Amino acid sequence: MRRPGGKLKFASVSSSGPSQRTIDAPAARSREGRRATLVAAGLCLVSFVAFFVAQRVAQVTWLDLDVYRAEGWAIRTGDSLYDLRVTEHGLPATYPPFAALLFVPLTWVGVGTMRVAATVGNLLLLLALVYLSLRLIGRRPWGLPVPAAACAAAAVAVWCEPVWTTLRYGQINVLLAVLVLWDQTRRADHRWAGVGIGVAAGIKLTPALFAVLLAVAGGVLAVRRLRRGAPAWNGLLRRAAVACGAFCGTVLVGALAAPGDSRRFWTEVVFDKSRAGRVEGTANQSLRGVAARALHTVDPGGAWLWPALLIGLVGLVTAVAALLAEARLPHGRAWAAVVCGVTALLVSPISWSHHWVWAVPMVLLLAAEAARRRDRRWVAGAVATGVLFYTFALWWVPHFRSDHPELRQSLGQMLLSGIYPGIGLAFLTLAAVVVGRAWLRCPLGPLIPAEDRPVSALARTP
Repeated sequence: MRRPGGKLKFASVSSSGPSQRTIDAPAARSREGRRATLVAAGLCLVSFVAFFVAQRVAQVTWLDLDVYRAEGWAIRTGDSLYDLRVTEHGLPATYPPFAALLFVPLTWVGVGTMRVAATVGNLLLLLALVYLSLRLIGRRPWGLPVPAAACAAAAVAVWCEPVWTTLRYGQINVLLAVLVLWDQTRRADHRWAGVGIGVAAGIKLTPALFAVLLAVAGGVLAVRRLRRGAPAWNGLLRRAAVACGAFCGTVLVGALAAPGDSRRFWTEVVFDKSRAGRVEGTANQSLRGVAARALHTVDPGGAWLWPALLIGLVGLVTAVAALLAEARLPHGRAWAAVVCGVTALLVSPISWSHHWVWAVPMVLLLAAEAARRRDRRWVAGAVATGVLFYTFALWWVPHFRSDHPELRQSLGQMLLSGIYPGIGLAFLTLAAVVVGRAWLRCPLGPLIPAEDRPVSALARTP
């Protein structure tokens, strides 16, 4: 009401009025968030338990886990690591000696305990993979807190073919992806930024492509800084240097623990293409595997090399452009990470189907883009991509027989057995278009990578 002097008099508001409702709103949202997280965690636990039971009913083999255990024993006993032949399939050791050192704890427990622990550990790593992917994307998917969304997504992701096969064999693919994504979610000036990529490359060489990505992007940024009269050194170069240092550290540790095996690995084993397995096998979801099946030969020679170099170059350029895009490209750092991961899978001589656990962050990124764009085509693409990884379609063709049926595939069978490279190529094409359009829309914008900002700031990206 108005006093005679013309001043306004505000009526007091009771504790049950608008002010109280305003105060209660954040608390209510917090309670709803906790409730959603508890429900999602319960569903995730049910899904994981069902998965655990299903794998036992299916009598999975844990072949690779048995190889890892044998490598750990070789380190403990001083046996020759690369003369090992394990299981009825005569599988050899193919990783650097540093990886064998990490496998030593597998020898401290019985086989049954080891298998249960490896399965539980991989399930927890899957949850971490989903959480880090969502954190890198920087959105609240489906209106849920990130922990709730991570539990819900992990409950579904555990049943896709790459994850199922990873746990079936007791593989370490999820661990490697977690190390890389953990690195990608650090600030560029964080003391540990780069260590995850270096350690992952020390376990298995393929993640080294992420260090190349950081070095190239850092070099481009350094040139731009020098042109502006600023210091060339930047967070991307620092992270690349730390990754290289961490990788060299793993090589040194392996050399000190097993000098003979280290010498043999870096001078002989690393160049032996026959140790990894049958190139033409359906399980090999790389460009080289597709070329071998298309040419009906166990060794495609150099027929796959030039296409692989071209695709590798396109993938690397796209990832660098995405990493440097900053405000031009929403989810730029996530685009860079997934593009780099998919590129590494395509150009690697051997990429078994279980290596394609990068399908999880890929589908999450496509889903986030579909939610942001509100475009039916993006929704359909994200759903179709996700569904394809659940079909197990690559196993619908004859495979794993002594008469090499993969060398006599029809066109339809080739398409099925090359489904993951097909998805990967389609994703790289889409990424190149998205990143290219982002640069064309803002060609003269500031070149400040998202790496120089905290991940929390990415959530504010429009």
